Amino acid sequence: MTNALIGIGSIVIVLGVVILVHEWGHFIVARLCGVRVDVFSFGMGPRIWGVRRGATDYRISALPVGGYVKMAGENPVETRTGAPDEFLSKKRWQRALIILAGPSMNVVLAIVVASAMLLAGRGEPKFLQKLPLISFVQPRTEAAVAGLRSGDTLVSVEGKAVRTWDDVQWQWIFVAPGSKIPLEVEQDGRRIRLAVQTDPGDSEADLFGYPAQPVVIDTVDPGQPAAKAGLQPGDRIVAIDGNPVVSPALLSWTTEESKGKPVDLTVMRGDRQVPLTVHPTYGKLQGQERWYIGVLTAPPATIRTNRVGSAIRRGVRYNVLLTAEIVHLVIQLVEHKAPVKELMGPVGIAQASSQAAHEGLLAFLNFLAFISLDLGIVQLLPIPILDGWHLVTLGVEGTLRRDLSLAVKERALQVGVVFLLLLILLVTYNDILRIVLGSH
Repeated sequence: MTNALIGIGSIVIVLGVVILVHEWGHFIVARLCGVRVDVFSFGMGPRIWGVRRGATDYRISALPVGGYVKMAGENPVETRTGAPDEFLSKKRWQRALIILAGPSMNVVLAIVVASAMLLAGRGEPKFLQKLPLISFVQPRTEAAVAGLRSGDTLVSVEGKAVRTWDDVQWQWIFVAPGSKIPLEVEQDGRRIRLAVQTDPGDSEADLFGYPAQPVVIDTVDPGQPAAKAGLQPGDRIVAIDGNPVVSPALLSWTTEESKGKPVDLTVMRGDRQVPLTVHPTYGKLQGQERWYIGVLTAPPATIRTNRVGSAIRRGVRYNVLLTAEIVHLVIQLVEHKAPVKELMGPVGIAQASSQAAHEGLLAFLNFLAFISLDLGIVQLLPIPILDGWHLVTLGVEGTLRRDLSLAVKERALQVGVVFLLLLILLVTYNDILRIVLGSH
């Protein structure tokens, strides 16, 4: 019951904020252009309370999801007086600015939230600000197949220079599954070019290898092999079977490859060295059957803050890269190169917002910013009923130097409504199917 309430509350907040910001953009620019706004509503449906200021009825409506703005004379179907403060009485460039203001405010919200999070600071592993030196390449991963080795240093990814692991992570976030990533690496004192094939489900480490991180034990599960061998929280594993340990991933891989055979560990406990032998056990770990010893590691982390200018630049950069990824997905959908199941509908958004709310404020704000950016971009698509279609219509009318007929606009609107309803039904079906399959 609690989870359901959190889910409902989180989706109401997310959609409420991003839609209100969108409509506020239309409202502000409409007022600046001299358009009379009859209604500014928080929520949808019947009016339950409100106050009138000037010509505008600021109201709260029954359904607390988003809101809307009703401008005088905006609907060509309704009777118009021809008054100068009506939407359709304004010049086309003014109408275009009013329409564009909604999606623009969604983009601004996404940048503001991202910049504020960067300004406030966040916890991150220390290795992110270090040189992208690969300490371990797990055999049989895409990185290994491509020819990456332990000791290599990444120089560029997809033609873009990378100076830290943070740069590498930025590039990985926007990698398209199924593509080949050109790399330049420094290997054995010389620079060479490689290409890594990506597949759905690949992690960053599958493609680029692992950075060097000390293997510090955070928790030890009681009754598991590590506890029986004498491992303790705070221990630092420095060697396995006599070989240096440079990454927690190497510990996991060596444990898996042992197939249950004893593993000799060299542990630093304070300033003294302790030899231990652990016997891995087989069972389900994080949903997968594998060999494990029953520990969690805690690589060194730091709180990274940004100055105002840096936070804004990084916030803009993040949203530019994310916009490129969203546009790329839209193009792939149009070209039938990506399945429609990649899209998320109302049910999927509700589930994702609930999950983000459970993960904490930063995760929730990050999700809200993503949805805001996504809404802003989608609204610019040339689909009847969306803002993008109205911009296209204004462009066509400006070229023809006359308005399109009311019959053409009505037919386009009908097609747009039917298309969006069918799309919502399809993505909702995909959401439910994803949830059902994920629960088995």
